[in-house]
Amino acid sequence: MTSEKTGESADPRSGALPALPVTFRPVLTRIVLLAIGAVVFGVLLLIALLLPDGLTASGTLSDRASLVASGAAVFGVTALLSRPRATADAEGLTVVNLTTKRRLAWAQIVRVALRPGDPWVSLDLADGTVLAVMAIQPGVSRQRALADARALRALAEAHGTADH
Repeated sequence: MTSEKTGESADPRSGALPALPVTFRPVLTRIVLLAIGAVVFGVLLLIALLLPDGLTASGTLSDRASLVASGAAVFGVTALLSRPRATADAEGLTVVNLTTKRRLAWAQIVRVALRPGDPWVSLDLADGTVLAVMAIQPGVSRQRALADARALRALAEAHGTADH
């Protein structure tokens, strides 16, 4: 897992802040998911096109349509799973998870946490709720996730209410 940086970035271990804007995204996971979805869709489409006429009693048009629809559904699910990202800019953080998108001001973020065993980073918010940041997940590359979590924590501390 790597993050896609839209600005120049400093090493988060050095204490320097990454340049804004910066986008955190599990790039390798995204590539794998979209490739799998495209391959499954392509194979099912090919089978639908090569299906001989009169193979089943129910008719091949409905069989072909269901194969293509199944392939499209698999691709849709993999596209949905590859959606997570977090984009930080001077005003705040935009968190895009599977089906939701939320814009946060830096002052709303109280703490950035990635504890051992957590599937992704979580944000403790000023209203007492917790928001998952699925874009930073240690499943593929723990080191990259830790570096990204440190960078996000440094940004939240630098731009949050502590200085204002």
